[in-house]
Amino acid sequence: MIEVNRRLNKHLGTFDADAMETRSPEDILTWAVKNYHPRLVLSASFGAPEGMVLLDMMHRIEPESRVFVLDTGRLHGATHDLIDRIRDRYDKRIEVIFPRAQDVEQMVREKGMNHFYETLENRRLCCRIRKVEPMQRYLRDFDAYVTGLRRDQSVTRRDTPKIELDVGNGGLVKINPIADWTHERVMEYVGEQRVPINRLHSKGYPSVGCEPCTRAIGLGDDPRAGRWWWENEDTRECGLHPSDEQSGGLGI
Repeated sequence: MIEVNRRLNKHLGTFDADAMETRSPEDILTWAVKNYHPRLVLSASFGAPEGMVLLDMMHRIEPESRVFVLDTGRLHGATHDLIDRIRDRYDKRIEVIFPRAQDVEQMVREKGMNHFYETLENRRLCCRIRKVEPMQRYLRDFDAYVTGLRRDQSVTRRDTPKIELDVGNGGLVKINPIADWTHERVMEYVGEQRVPINRLHSKGYPSVGCEPCTRAIGLGDDPRAGRWWWENEDTRECGLHPSDEQSGGLGI
């Protein structure tokens, strides 16, 4: 932890990692834009309102701020519709990143179309090919990126800091400005600023991922209950945001 903080503080300049925890999302994003733009990018799934909130905030700070989305080839039509709505609303180019076609073809040829339901190993393979590898490949051209991770989203995200080093992506600075926000605060911002969000949220989908791995949830269910619902709650991550243990203890 001490070593990670030392490496982080080299990036943060006049702030340190602990001080960033008290800063507002707007302050953190302003700092990030000042220090990293144009080698800064927002990672947005277009399937969660958090990403749209951060896109709106970043656009107000820097209209030329960049945003990317991973198109796995299995997204909901509603997610594609939102990508176009955001592009039109903000006059912003959305950088759509795809997996390598040959990797997907080989996986499907060997394991079948819906092999991810069969074992955890198969599901993680699918996520790795469709999401993790494309993201790692894309982020090689950046110094920092922003995510909409929040601590109360799942048990695997409870210790999410606002600033960390992503060693899995070459030591990039990973910025989570609304880590301490609640879902209610996110939706307040959506309403106040009239931010477009995925229409499936109004149909019982608090989090929208790939179509075969996402379903609506019931009243009172955990918000992440509709993602990879056939697995234990402590494995319901795609690998884009590994925990400390998964990354060898070099995360924060």
